[in-house]
Amino acid sequence: MNKEKIKKSIIDGKTALGIEFGTTRIKAVLVNEELLPIASGSHGWENRYENGVWTYSLEDIWAGLQDCYKNLFQDVLNKYDCHLRTIGTIGISAMMHGYMPFDVEDNLLVPFRTWRNIMTEEASNILTELFNFNIPQRWTIAHLYQSILNDEPHIRDINYLTTLAGYVHWKLTGEKELGIGEASGILPIDVNTNNYDEALMELFNSKFLDKKIPWRVQSILPSVIQVGEKAGTLSIEGAKLLDPTGHLHPGIPLCPPEGDAITGMIATNSVSERSGNVSAGTSVFLMAVLEKPLSKPYTEIDVLTSPNGKPVAMIHSNNCTSDINAWVNLFHEFSKLLGINVNVNTLFPLLYEQALKGDSDAGGLLAYNYVSGEHLLHLEEGRPLFVRLPGSSFTLANFMRANLFSALGALTIGLDILFEVEKVKIDRIFGHGGFFKTKGVGQRIMAAALNVPVSVMETAGEGGAWGMALLAAYLKFRSNAETIDSFLNLRVFSGEKSITVEPDPLDVAGFEEFMVRYKAGLAVERKAVEVLG
Repeated sequence: MNKEKIKKSIIDGKTALGIEFGTTRIKAVLVNEELLPIASGSHGWENRYENGVWTYSLEDIWAGLQDCYKNLFQDVLNKYDCHLRTIGTIGISAMMHGYMPFDVEDNLLVPFRTWRNIMTEEASNILTELFNFNIPQRWTIAHLYQSILNDEPHIRDINYLTTLAGYVHWKLTGEKELGIGEASGILPIDVNTNNYDEALMELFNSKFLDKKIPWRVQSILPSVIQVGEKAGTLSIEGAKLLDPTGHLHPGIPLCPPEGDAITGMIATNSVSERSGNVSAGTSVFLMAVLEKPLSKPYTEIDVLTSPNGKPVAMIHSNNCTSDINAWVNLFHEFSKLLGINVNVNTLFPLLYEQALKGDSDAGGLLAYNYVSGEHLLHLEEGRPLFVRLPGSSFTLANFMRANLFSALGALTIGLDILFEVEKVKIDRIFGHGGFFKTKGVGQRIMAAALNVPVSVMETAGEGGAWGMALLAAYLKFRSNAETIDSFLNLRVFSGEKSITVEPDPLDVAGFEEFMVRYKAGLAVERKAVEVLG
């Protein structure tokens, strides 16, 4: 790419910026009019477990966003010797679901409850039966109804209810809006209206008439905005929130805010029927665009809405790489004890690659990676466990293989329904996220678990922030009649290179053998939750 041409694009505002709040990192990616990443910034952060709730504080959110943007600003300055003063369009994305209720004076009424909280089983079950539609525990409407069931004092003071992406977008623009994909994680969408299902909202309202709550659910939810529509502009206050130095000018248009599941679909060009993607990091989820609706609701399968209004089956496991990260950090600590002090980023690929040298079934070893609760298995809390028999082959290679297998264990239990019962067809899965960072390893393990080809694009490392930047770019650079499908196919991914790994029959058989052991041992995990706490 020509450096001077990129510099002119930046100065002229012919750019699009995507910012995504992930579980462990906030990332910003700036693209030019050719839709190529030209600069980035990031900020590492961690959720806290406080008073029984996984949360981030408002201070965490804004300090993290400002540091992320500052690093993007510096990256632009270092690469192109210019200040980032304007941007063609901006998009905000964040971890889907969760619960952020505000009062009439815009005060947050309870600490932000993230997707990681498994505290709404009663509400989830009631609403699933009432709606005849699976309502997962992490969905916003489940958190709201559980708060009503618990008779929490804040309920009567709610004036506005949103998600993290919706909150940040609101504060930057003043607009209380969400993209359709993110909105579908609040309450089911009516495919005929591309809005919240009105009949379901009335059913919801009917459940608390006796409690004399002074609002109806329609009045407290964000508006649903379609892909490609303008969703407000960066206000003077919003520009100062994003860039306290004052370099960034207000008036920049924003596209509808979305959840990370949707940006993963965009970043992997997985918005058409029979396409799918799997995002594997702190959590792991697979998204499959359906050719037809599922035959019935399943508690293991979420049904969301794609940016172009298609139904999407989502299998979501709360736990993926967190426990592996903890083991790698332990090995790093040991290396320092030996006086070697190997960089942790060097350790990850070294240890991941060992997994490919292990026995196909991980040598009889067993691991459970549940750092937090796991809704797929109805576990409200997690207890990371590693188990082996005296005769197991306890080698480093098998240890790493067992942990990588375990990272996908809960996910595949949900996928059994999707593939075996509902006979959903996916031509190819695109992978992205930290699980795939070591070339070839995560792909091979994932291909074994899913028994389908797994592809990783060259741009996979840019992740959801790049997907959000593309949604922002769609607002800025599309032609009048251009759909999001054609925009991605013809203008973004037409020359995209990817590496595909086919499932190895030995790996597939080994994973199946591991899963027999995994399912049998779940009683041990449940007992650990019961007695260790």
